[in-house]
Amino acid sequence: MKEIMKNKYILSMLFCSVLGLSSCVDVLDKTDLSAASPEVVASDSVLANVALSYIYNQNLPDWGGTSSISNIGGSLFSEESYNQSSTENRILEGTLLITDIGDFGTGLSATNNYGKIRTINSFIYDLNVDTKMDIGAKRRLVSQALFFRSWRYFELVKLYGGVPMVTTPQYAVGIEAREATFVGRNSTTECYNQMVADLDTAIRYLPSTWATPATNWGRITKGAAAALKGRILMYAASPQFNPNDVATKWQTSYDANKNAFDILTASGSKLFADYGKMWFTESGNTEAVFVTGYNTSTGDQQRRNSGWEASNRPRYSTVSGGGSNIPSWDLVKAYPMKDGKVAGDASSKYAYTDQTFYKNRDPRFDKTIAFNGCNWLMTNVPNSRLWTYQVAGKSIENNGTNPSNTGFYCRKALQTSDVASSTLDFSNTIYSGTDWMEIRFAEVLLNLAESATGIGKLDEAYTQLKAVRARAGIEAGTDGLYGLKANMSRAEMFKAILAERQIEFAFEGKRFWDLRRWRLLESTLNGKKGSKVVISLKTTGVPADFATTRDALPLDDVYTKYLTVTVTENALMTRPAIKFNSGYYFFPIPTGAINNNPKIVQNNTWGGSFEPLQ
Repeated sequence: MKEIMKNKYILSMLFCSVLGLSSCVDVLDKTDLSAASPEVVASDSVLANVALSYIYNQNLPDWGGTSSISNIGGSLFSEESYNQSSTENRILEGTLLITDIGDFGTGLSATNNYGKIRTINSFIYDLNVDTKMDIGAKRRLVSQALFFRSWRYFELVKLYGGVPMVTTPQYAVGIEAREATFVGRNSTTECYNQMVADLDTAIRYLPSTWATPATNWGRITKGAAAALKGRILMYAASPQFNPNDVATKWQTSYDANKNAFDILTASGSKLFADYGKMWFTESGNTEAVFVTGYNTSTGDQQRRNSGWEASNRPRYSTVSGGGSNIPSWDLVKAYPMKDGKVAGDASSKYAYTDQTFYKNRDPRFDKTIAFNGCNWLMTNVPNSRLWTYQVAGKSIENNGTNPSNTGFYCRKALQTSDVASSTLDFSNTIYSGTDWMEIRFAEVLLNLAESATGIGKLDEAYTQLKAVRARAGIEAGTDGLYGLKANMSRAEMFKAILAERQIEFAFEGKRFWDLRRWRLLESTLNGKKGSKVVISLKTTGVPADFATTRDALPLDDVYTKYLTVTVTENALMTRPAIKFNSGYYFFPIPTGAINNNPKIVQNNTWGGSFEPLQ
C-alpha cells in the first residue's frame, strides 16, 4: 500500500490515464467518466483502489494538522508562536469579516469541501450499486471512503456548527433541477450522528491491521476509525458544543474513546519508546494511528514531499522557506521541570530561573525546542551548536540576516543525525519524506483521560496522564505521580490534561482547537502580545576569543558567565494585542454560499437564526 499511500499523485494520474481523461478533476463523478462506464470502475477492484487513492489524496491532512482551506489553527493562532509577522490575523485581532472563513465553499469546485464530499459520495454510490465485486472487498473500500466523509464533515462542523449533510451524489442540469437540489443546514446534533454512523460502519468492516502492514502503511484501519470517532465525540462533549456540561455527552465520548483504546491496544498500538524519534519510523510505528505519507522523490509526477523540514529549519540551513513555527517564550515557560512540577513551583526539587531556562526541564523540551547554545546535529549548523544570542542589539545568527525573533526554533520532527539517518542538506530539504501522524496513540490516551474526567473517573485519567509523562522521561517521584498533583478535582484534572496536551502536541496543530473547544481563547490569550526574550552577550568579562571557543564550553558556563537573559512582557508582536471575539466560537457561513443557496441560514451569532448548539 506504500505505493498507493505515498505515491497517490502517480495513482490519481494513472486513473486518469486508464480512463483516457485529459484532466483529473472530480474523477469519480460519473458524468466525467466518458471513457469508461461507472460499472467498470466499481466492479474492477484495481480501478476502485486507484479511485480510492484519489480520495485519500484529496482528504489527508498536511503536516501540522492543516486541512482547513482557511489555514486556521497553526502555531500563529496561539501562544505557541503568536503572530510574529506584520500580517493581520483577523481571528485573533477580532476583525473577522463574514466572508473570511471560506471552507464552506461558495461555488462548484472539485477541491472545496463539498466538491470532495461529492467525490466520496459518488465513489460510495457506484460501489454500492455494483453486484459483481466481492462483498468483503466492497465493504472495506466503502468503509475507507466513509472515514474520509466523516473527516471532511468534522472539519466543517468544528468551524460552523451544523452544515448540510449530503450523503448521496447530486446531479442537476438547468435552473429548476438545480433549485431542487438545494439543501438546508442539518442541526449540529444530526451532523454528529451521521459522522458517528459512518465511522461505526468503518469500525465494523475495516481490519484492525491490514495484511502485509509494510505495504499498507497509511491505510485506514478499524483503530483509526475508532480514534476519529473518539476525537469527534470528545469535541461534542467539550464546552464549545456542550456549554451546559451535559453528562451523557461525556459518557458517549468516554465509551467511544475507551473502545478506540481497546481496539488499538489489542492490535499492538502503544506509545513509541522515544518521543523524539517516533516521526522517523514507518512500518512498525506503534504510535501511528492516522497517517499522511510522504516520499523523498524529486520527480514531478512521483513527488509528494513534506514541507515541514524546509519550513522549520533556520533560514540559512534550507534552500527554501525556513523560520516557521518560532517558539515563543510563553511556550518555553509552559514546559514543566524534569520532575513534572510547574517551572518555579517551590515543591519541585529543581530550581528554575529565566537565566538558565533550559536546565532540568521535561525531556520533551529539548526534543521540541532548539535554543541558543544547544546541540543541534543538523547540516549547516556549524559544530553542531546553535548560536542565536545578540551582540550590541544584533543577532549573531547568520550575521544578523533573518534570525529567529525569539532566539528559539521548532526542532520537532526535523531530521538530524541524533534522531534519524538523515541525508538532507541545504539543497534537498524540500524533498523531505517525513510522514505526518494526524492521530497518534498519545492523543488516544489523552482523549480517554479527558473523557474519563468528564464522567468522574479520575483514577483512569491519572493512569493515562502518567503513561504519557512516563514515556516523555519525566521522573516518577516517590509518590509515583510524575509530578501531578494528588487528589485533583474534576476541574483541576481537566486543566492538567489541557496543559499536558499543550506540551505533548506542541506544533502539531492542536492548541488553538483545544482552547476553542474549551472556550478559553479569551481568558488565555486576550490582551497578550507575547513576551519578548533577548539573550545577549555581556559587555564585560567575556574572553576575546569567545566566538571561537564557545563551542567547547559547557552550556551552564556560557549562560552564567557570559550571557544575559532579559524578558519583557507583551513586547513580541508588532500587531495589536489579541482580542478574540466570543462570537468566533462558531464562524459565519460566507455570504456567497448563502447567496448561492437560499436554504442556508446564517449562525445566530452573525445575524442569522441558526442555533449551532442544537
